[in-house]
Amino acid sequence: MTLSELQALYDLPFFTLLSRAHAVHEASFPDGKIQLCTLLSIKTGGCSEDCAYCSQSARYKTELESHVLLEREEVMLHARAAKDSGSTRFCMGAAWRGVRGGTERFEQVLDIVRDVATLNMEVCVTLGELGPAEAQQLRDAGVTAYNHNLDTSPEHYPNIVTSHTYEDRLRTIRNVQDAGIAVCCGGILGISETITDRLRLLEVISNFNPAPESVPINSLMPMPGTPLAENPQVEPLDLVRMIACARIAVPSAKVRLSAGRTRLSDETQTLCFFAGANSIFYGEKLLTTDNPEAADDRALLAKLGLDTLMPDTSLGAPVADPSLPASPAFPASIPPPACAAVAACC
Repeated sequence: MTLSELQALYDLPFFTLLSRAHAVHEASFPDGKIQLCTLLSIKTGGCSEDCAYCSQSARYKTELESHVLLEREEVMLHARAAKDSGSTRFCMGAAWRGVRGGTERFEQVLDIVRDVATLNMEVCVTLGELGPAEAQQLRDAGVTAYNHNLDTSPEHYPNIVTSHTYEDRLRTIRNVQDAGIAVCCGGILGISETITDRLRLLEVISNFNPAPESVPINSLMPMPGTPLAENPQVEPLDLVRMIACARIAVPSAKVRLSAGRTRLSDETQTLCFFAGANSIFYGEKLLTTDNPEAADDRALLAKLGLDTLMPDTSLGAPVADPSLPASPAFPASIPPPACAAVAACC
């Protein structure tokens, strides 16, 4: 979609927008089921990057307790617990700039992925920047989806992050696509952006070819010690509008209601589900921020009569539209700059 199309959509009367989004949602996902995902931080804090919203950056004085890469056995305990609680996708995040093939820590991650893949769960990782070889190794190890958010518009991004560029993010997304891994890519509301920035983000994502498999929409959880610690809470109805626009802009993707749900009422979450959200992070922790209790989520889904999805471990490689150019528009399999490959923190 174009920015002008998205602006016209966003400006519709609230219930008109929701009705359109719900119609698209029913056409794309007629079973109406919700995906339950669990996200575990397998390496926390000490990150070299300066993302203004993130308590894991080593550049800010926060109360976060850092830890090195978790042992495989500990990760498997969390993965089994997630599966037992009903999650079908297990996502693992590591706070570093990127990974490089042949290093000890990347080999450890590959071993962890192989073990988690034996649990008949979808396996998602977010490890920062990837080159083409690393992306292919992750695919071969059993990764079904890779999360790499763009956060906001290309224009606003330098106000939030200066230690890497928007193009760096797009390059990794292209390498993930080329490796045949499903892309999970979304953004964050509440990081001092404008409505236009939010819609520009959707414009970029909606023009990916292949299309993303999922689009997480996060609301900022201001973290003490970070530059955005005093930012105000996102207006709930603005979040619902963004969910609706994302559903229409990327009709085939799961739209994930992500960070910030502890601040949402059941009624606001219900509107988000009606507008097209069909995936949530499930469990008490979301990387370093709080998340609703699993029992509360189960109770709300039961009230709404919403069933949950089974895992799709056979998630195929993303399929591009052959009538359109590949997007992000980089030559295939561009490696990251040399500094990106080695500048990750331990």
